[in-house]
Amino acid sequence: MQTFSHDGFEIAYLDRPPVSGSGDPVLMIHGFASSHYVNWVAPGWFKTLNDAGYRAIALDNRGHGVSTKSYDAEDYTPARMASDSAALLDHLGIERAHVMGYSMGARLSAVLALSDPGKVATLVLGGLGIGMVDGVGDWDPIADALTADDAGTITHDRGKMFRAFADQTRSDRRALAACITTSRALLSEDEVARIAQPTLIAVGTRDDIAGSPDELAALMPNAAVFHIEGRDHMLSVGDRSFKQRVLQFYADHPL
Repeated sequence: MQTFSHDGFEIAYLDRPPVSGSGDPVLMIHGFASSHYVNWVAPGWFKTLNDAGYRAIALDNRGHGVSTKSYDAEDYTPARMASDSAALLDHLGIERAHVMGYSMGARLSAVLALSDPGKVATLVLGGLGIGMVDGVGDWDPIADALTADDAGTITHDRGKMFRAFADQTRSDRRALAACITTSRALLSEDEVARIAQPTLIAVGTRDDIAGSPDELAALMPNAAVFHIEGRDHMLSVGDRSFKQRVLQFYADHPL
């Protein structure tokens, strides 16, 4: 991975062109407690995109992976986190890109489309539907679960799930606890309605976190929905049918 400096953080990223050496760029933004590797390399997204002729790019969000950590919640507002992705495109000299985000990364992608619309040619919002607007439940216990000294004392089901995920990915749990405090700020219906880019919203049919993708799409002027059959929030990101649908979406909307 390479790094660049922005807003006091060293942001790590992976930039992999296709074998042909050129191709439309796709910037991928991972979810909470994840990393570029967990969301995009291990599930095969880099290979899928490169094999299809696309330039695959992904960063480790601040507080995640090998990027700089902060324990100040104000460093993790969606606007500040999305600005890292905008700065990465500038750093790479990319004027416009396809942008794909999963879960928290979907929220950051939507914020990027609003703050820097000229940089975002299309959007893929994975693992987040109307929860982007009306919330995805009570996440305060997740911060408590992340900072608990003994994981065995955690009783909140979603807290257990994210604590186990954070431990599996060897994340800085204190940084994640700061991140979860502010990164889940909601977008308004009016903000979502201003996202004019062609958008694909993809959510697993067993996902109990994201909220309805159809309700989110109904607020947007140019959005389509893909239901990832039989997948929950954790397993949807690597689903083969999801990859196939994204490739078709990009073929329909070239830069």
